Amino acid sequence: MANLTIRFFSNSLKRYTSFQMFIPNDFRTDIPYPKDDEKYLKRGMKTLFLLHGYTGDAGNWMPEYIAQKYNFAVVCPNGENSFYVDGGASTNKYATLVGEEIVNYVRKTFNLAKSADDTYIMGMSMGGFGSLYLALRYPETFGKTAPLSSALILYGVSELKPGEDNGVANYDYYVQCFGDPAKVLESDKNPEVLVKKLLAEGKKLPEIFMACGTEDFLLEPNRRFHKFLEDNGVKHVYMESKGQHDMIFWHEYAVKFAEMMFGEKDNA
Repeated sequence: MANLTIRFFSNSLKRYTSFQMFIPNDFRTDIPYPKDDEKYLKRGMKTLFLLHGYTGDAGNWMPEYIAQKYNFAVVCPNGENSFYVDGGASTNKYATLVGEEIVNYVRKTFNLAKSADDTYIMGMSMGGFGSLYLALRYPETFGKTAPLSSALILYGVSELKPGEDNGVANYDYYVQCFGDPAKVLESDKNPEVLVKKLLAEGKKLPEIFMACGTEDFLLEPNRRFHKFLEDNGVKHVYMESKGQHDMIFWHEYAVKFAEMMFGEKDNA
């Protein structure tokens, strides 16, 4: 698995930033794989954008053997604590950074992520929100999304008042990310608003694979969004199992959903 760190000037952020990329284009001779299988060697490579959580940064938490097995590159942007949305400041356009700028860079430089059919997005916690939000904002770019333990926090954020803090961040932080909290539920920062817009316009939605642990503090908002999708007739996969808001749970479902998203039927 080739590992690259790419530093470039971002017009979305008005500064240099970086992202990591993992490409399974090298084969170890000590690990068996069908070396004589021409179909295996010539199969097309898909791309997974992998989003970190709040207080995290770009890193490889996708098991390497899964990317090698299903032949997909992994792109890990640095989203800082942005929730992967375009903030109010002209230097904080993180949705544009990931959904347009880095996608176009990967297309131009590596000839990957050329269409929604071969470009997927996954994330955990804040990155789970980001992977869902970006797939709905850019359905022509991301064909599948796998939000894990998504930080679907907008209902709570909408109730915050100036000077308040919810234990994770304060009112001013949420204003910086989402704008006026009192208006956030009606804004296009809300994934529910994006779903309704796509349905009203008759546009194709990305395939959605959601999971949350039954001991996770974000379980109820994930159940709420699952019900919202059901009530609006949006086909999706939703799974719960014993687990907390931690890497043990995310590793389990990163593997499980990667197999669903990149399995044999998608690589035939």
